[in-house]
Amino acid sequence: MAFQVSPGVNVSEIDTTTVVPAVSTSVGAIVGNFQWGPVNSPVLVSSEVELVDKFGKPNDDTAVDFLTAANFLSYSNALRVLRAAPAGAYNATSRNDVSVQYKDETDYFNDGDYDTGIASATDENKFNFAARYPGALGNSLKVEVWANSNTSLFSSWAYAPLFDTIPGTSNYVSVNHNSSAKDEMHIVVVDEDGAITGKANTVLERFGYLSKATNAKDESGQSLYYKEVLLRKSKWIYWAGHPNTDVQITGSGAGAWGVAANATHTFGDIIDNSGADKVGNSVFSLVGGVDAAVTSTEIQVGYDNIKNSENVDISLILTAAQDATSQEYAVNTVCETRKDCVAFVSPPLTDCLSSTAVDDVVSWRNDDLNISSSYGVADSGWKYQYDKYNDEYRWVPLNGDVAGLCARTDNDRDPWFSPAGFNRGQIKNVVKLAFNPNKAARDELYKAGVNPVVSFPGEGTVLFGDKTMLGRPSAFDRINVRRLFIVLEKAISRASRSSLFEFNDEFTRAQFVNLVEPFLRNVQGRRGIYDFRVVCDETNNTPEVIDRNEFVGDIYVKPAKSINFIQLNFVAVRTGVSFEEIVGRV
Repeated sequence: MAFQVSPGVNVSEIDTTTVVPAVSTSVGAIVGNFQWGPVNSPVLVSSEVELVDKFGKPNDDTAVDFLTAANFLSYSNALRVLRAAPAGAYNATSRNDVSVQYKDETDYFNDGDYDTGIASATDENKFNFAARYPGALGNSLKVEVWANSNTSLFSSWAYAPLFDTIPGTSNYVSVNHNSSAKDEMHIVVVDEDGAITGKANTVLERFGYLSKATNAKDESGQSLYYKEVLLRKSKWIYWAGHPNTDVQITGSGAGAWGVAANATHTFGDIIDNSGADKVGNSVFSLVGGVDAAVTSTEIQVGYDNIKNSENVDISLILTAAQDATSQEYAVNTVCETRKDCVAFVSPPLTDCLSSTAVDDVVSWRNDDLNISSSYGVADSGWKYQYDKYNDEYRWVPLNGDVAGLCARTDNDRDPWFSPAGFNRGQIKNVVKLAFNPNKAARDELYKAGVNPVVSFPGEGTVLFGDKTMLGRPSAFDRINVRRLFIVLEKAISRASRSSLFEFNDEFTRAQFVNLVEPFLRNVQGRRGIYDFRVVCDETNNTPEVIDRNEFVGDIYVKPAKSINFIQLNFVAVRTGVSFEEIVGRV
């Protein structure tokens, strides 16, 4: 206890209830090309419906990445999707003579001149709204703004029924600045062409009773200023500037928008160029959104955003149809740096459709990929599946499915069980395989560290191997062993943080052993390991180790091994021979 100067009772608590925590091992990740959504920011998606909602439906350019992600989600419910940033992709805007790329809010703040608006009077490239994300999908957006107080015209506005009343003066302005007025507006965001929802002129969002005043607040104290509300709540658009060219704001400077409400300011209506109140107010159809192909370099930049294990929790990386350079980067740079996840790769489609598929796939593994790592897993090909969004069939790589099998194995059993075989290795959504290896081909593939995916008549399509891409014989050349050690290392290292800055003495070392051994016994009881031993005493924490402010715990584990080869011996014996005499001799 702490030293006391005078008599008294000091009460303190010592927490010895620390345990090894459960850790996630089935969260997937994919870096790829998508029609829509935030760029270079990993977003957690739990279903295919949510994937469509956040990243758009697939088209010819994005279908492989989208369907790879969707395939994984058919086995699991946790995938971090990171949309790569192609240099030539631009946001749609309300003018067709500008090209802008807002990958995220930082870009918007910097390039969009957020404080004053890109539609300032001195800017030749003026526009009022921009699509939230880059891509041609933004060209389907239309923004309608009702910002005048002409009651007789309001009823003719197509979207008037979405609101209770015409906009007028907000409660904040009328109470706090009773000489100020007419600050309210309504905004509607519409899928004008139907590219987003499938039906033209579908309303995507509506925002009622927003304010032209920078200081307007609602009852909860949040900003009502329309620029801030769109930034905070809209999934589809950014504000870029106040109307000032195609339409005019009455009162000019006196009626300007984007200023604080005060005792003398009346906010202007939008009028047409003749000076009359504008029927339907202003309509802003967004144009200029452009898609672009994602390069290998841009994929790798995307991977850099998930390389730090302290920032993003992932376990399974899907590489879709990425080239060998990006596949190597996923395994050798991302996984080998993190040490807590596995990347899954597939050969090129042309190799799988070749008449010499087995030779081409083996050559891809041995010659094209510079990978020798237990953190990589290779499969043998692609599958043909139905794309319901475009009503056609497409070839899709199998790495999303193989990663999904690992996630499903986690949920059904444990990470240290093999995801392969007829019990846990059934692949979904297969019309046919590009390459269905026979026994001879499977032998060649397995020697090269490629896991065959095989369609067996009447038994489905099955992952028929569980090797990692480690290039030397080791217990770590099996998926279940690699993933077992990921669980052990991730969980125990996290629990070990409680020993940081404690004294390296017998008490702390005993505490560590008592922390780890129950966890390992639990794993052993769940068939993950055959045996273990934890050593943390003066034999490995020598005076020299202690003087270096270090602490050593040695954890010895005998990992459980999956069965890859079965030998069945059928022995014919003579009628008069006793089985007890012959059993064990053949």
